[in-house]
This record gives sequence, structure tokens and C-alpha cells, in this order.
Amino acid sequence: MKLVTAAEVTETVDASDEEVWHALTTPSILKKYFFGSDIKSTWKVGDPITFSGEYDGKKYQDKGSIRSSHPNAELSFTHWSALAGKPDVPENYHLVTIKLNQLGDGTRVTLRQDDQDGEPVDVKTRRQYEKNWSLVLKGLKNVVESPSD
Repeated sequence: MKLVTAAEVTETVDASDEEVWHALTTPSILKKYFFGSDIKSTWKVGDPITFSGEYDGKKYQDKGSIRSSHPNAELSFTHWSALAGKPDVPENYHLVTIKLNQLGDGTRVTLRQDDQDGEPVDVKTRRQYEKNWSLVLKGLKNVVESPSD
């Protein structure tokens, strides 16, 4: 399968890469900024990851698997959602890669979504993906920079 970059967004978080990594891999923190999803995983390569919750009044159970897990540096996972209306086949999974780069006292977080169907992404779809992922990264930034627990 040929990967096609569908979206890429970046945010700088005023925290260490360790703090950002903790927020990326702790379900109770993820729920605060990842669209309210309950996310479960061991974060080990090859293991499953699930996302469940409710969106627009519909319950969902998305799934995927961990592709890379390098603490404080990189996390990637595949993702498929029944809400997209496409069959559960490999080419309908996205690959989401999150890279962390320490910059002085902060961390640059870059999130890229690659589609595995090999088809180019139209501008409208790319903008929607980038809008959604920007919301996730802004939420991550807010949660990490002003922790409440």
C-alpha cells in the first residue's frame, strides 16, 4: 500500500517531551483533549489501540494498532472508524504519527496523518483533517500547560 500524507499539523507545548509523552499515553489525560474518547492501549508495538465514545449522538468503537512507540520521541498508530462508512480493510486505515522534538524548555509536537489507500486527498478533506488534528494538539497544549490533576 502506498501512503499519502493527508494532513500535518504542529504545535509547540511549553513543557518537556516527558510531560508531553505522559499526556499522549495516559488515558485519563487523553480523554480531556482527544474528543472525549476513552482510549485503551498498552502502547507496545503491535498491540491494539481502541477509541470509544459518542459523536453526534452515535456511539463509536474505533480501532487500530500501535506501529511505533519511542518514549518522549515518537508514537504512531493505525486508525479505522466505522463512522467513516468504509469497510474494515487495511487500505481504509489511517496512519497517525506524532513526533516530539525538545526545543529548550518546550516541545514541538508534529502530527501527521497518512492515508493508506494511495489516493490523493482533496483540499476540503485535508482542511477538515487539519482542523480536527489542530484541535487535538491545541487541547494537548492546554492540558499539559495548565494541569488540573
